[in-house]
Parts: sequence; C-alpha cells; structure tokens
Amino acid sequence: MSHDIQSPVTVLLNNQGIEDKVIEIPLSEDKKQIRNLESLLQSQGLDPQSVVRSVVFKTASEQFVLLAVACGGRADWAVLRAHLNERKCRMAEYDEVKQATGYVVGAVPPVALPQSIKVLVDRSVANYETVVIGSGVLGFALSLKGSDLLRLLEAAETGEFTRHEDAP
Repeated sequence: MSHDIQSPVTVLLNNQGIEDKVIEIPLSEDKKQIRNLESLLQSQGLDPQSVVRSVVFKTASEQFVLLAVACGGRADWAVLRAHLNERKCRMAEYDEVKQATGYVVGAVPPVALPQSIKVLVDRSVANYETVVIGSGVLGFALSLKGSDLLRLLEAAETGEFTRHEDAP
C-alpha cells in the first residue's frame, strides 16, 4: 500500500530530486511505534541495522545536538563531550525534542532541522547502501540511498561518536 505523506523531510527530498520509499510503522493503541521494527524491515527486504537513529541531546551550554547513528550504536558520551568541548551532555527530554526539532520522538529525521540544531554524523551511517530515517511523521519512516543522505548531511561534522555493545 502506498502512502503519500508530507513533511519538511519529504519536501527536502523532493526538492533535491532524491527518491525515497515510505515505510508504514504500525502504532500501538497508545500511539507508540511497534517494538519489532526489525521484523517489519526484514519483511520489506531492508537491513534493520540500516536505521539511522536521530539521537537528540542537550549540552551543559544549553545547545541541542542531534547525533545521526546507524547499526544500533550507542552514543559515547566521553567522546561527544570532548568533541563538543562540553563538560556535560544529557539525552533531551521528550518535550525538549519536540521543542528543539519540531518533531515528536519516533519521527525525528537527521535532516530538515532548525539551523539551531548542531548535527553530528557517526561514521556508521556510511556503511549502508540504503538507509531508513525518520520521516517527520509518527508512524512512517523513509528509505533512501545512503549516499543521498550523506550528501544532504555533508555540512555536518562526521566522526566516531558511538560505541558498540560488543566492543571491548
């Protein structure tokens, strides 16, 4: 079933001539996305590790930062603090995410953000031919070429900002 959604993300992709595919993510009765996203993506021929999560956090100097990360990596807070020259960083609260980005948790994309948001891109994002990102609309995601996403994020700082659970 094809869904026609519109958000600042889809407008940006359309304006840049970037092809994307809309993925519907069923919501539970309490309007939360399903927990088994992995199975949903596999059923559509997509690698669950290719989901680019948009992790929003706030620094001690009150700046909101978005970390785009694929492959289930976890933010390495020590690396992030050092990179940003901040003594403290914390995850943004749900209401802060909406206030800072304009999107609700579960729909935040790594692109089409207010200019006040600093964007960092973990190197893991470059590992996938096709990536899945937040669409800006809860209950929907977008798949697109990883190279297209990286082109949109070329002004962002890139680095090793995560650690993986299997890392020593």
